[in-house]
Amino acid sequence: MPAAVTGLAITVIKGTRLRPVPEVTLEAGGARGDRRFYVIDERGRMVNGKQLGELTAVVADYAADEHTLTLSFPDGSIVRDRIEAGDELTTRFYSRPRRGRLVGGPWASALSDHVGQPLRLVESLGSVDRGARGAASLISRASLHRLSQGAGEPGVDVRRFRMLIEIDGVAAHAEDDWVGRRVTVGPARIAFHGHVGRCLVTSRDPDSGEIDLPTLDVLRDYRGELETTEPLPFGIYGEVIQPGRIRIGDPVVLVP
Repeated sequence: MPAAVTGLAITVIKGTRLRPVPEVTLEAGGARGDRRFYVIDERGRMVNGKQLGELTAVVADYAADEHTLTLSFPDGSIVRDRIEAGDELTTRFYSRPRRGRLVGGPWASALSDHVGQPLRLVESLGSVDRGARGAASLISRASLHRLSQGAGEPGVDVRRFRMLIEIDGVAAHAEDDWVGRRVTVGPARIAFHGHVGRCLVTSRDPDSGEIDLPTLDVLRDYRGELETTEPLPFGIYGEVIQPGRIRIGDPVVLVP
């Protein structure tokens, strides 16, 4: 069957629970609203589910028209308020500096209490994760099935890998060969630049954040020797060269 989009997922705050959505507006900086915010520690370093699995249990929602951010915690508590613009600051985002805007209000305190250490909430002033060259990520269902076979599991939740786009209709890891190529996804077009190397966060349950699957060991067993742009690859990332609104069911076509 022709390749098509079978899933889309975003999160308003980097590191919090990934949420499936029926459509996204893909822009140069990534999916609109995706990872609009992130959290930093006392030293100004971005932290996510790799360091703090507890963040995964938090569901974040942002109503852009009302500038309202809502956090839902596993104990049933909800924190909701309007976002007010704060002071700009420079943070450490992985190993790179990233400009952001400090967010005041009740969210930092609520997140700090939840994870048991001081955190601050920041609104990003740049593209997500790898920057504009990595604004969109993609994985195939066949690749997920291949990994689940290696793990001896009936299935592996795609949310573990925190990808924007899930597709079906291609062979396992066929997307590996799309690096250096362009692909249309519905009306949008993406130039893929690299393979997504994996870290500890993929070993965490996508709802609770608890480590429950040796994902990295599985990848090391059958993909550890591949020549790819990043080690332990699973999925690909790329640059949005033609924006557009993409929906589940949209065709995915490799550009000749």
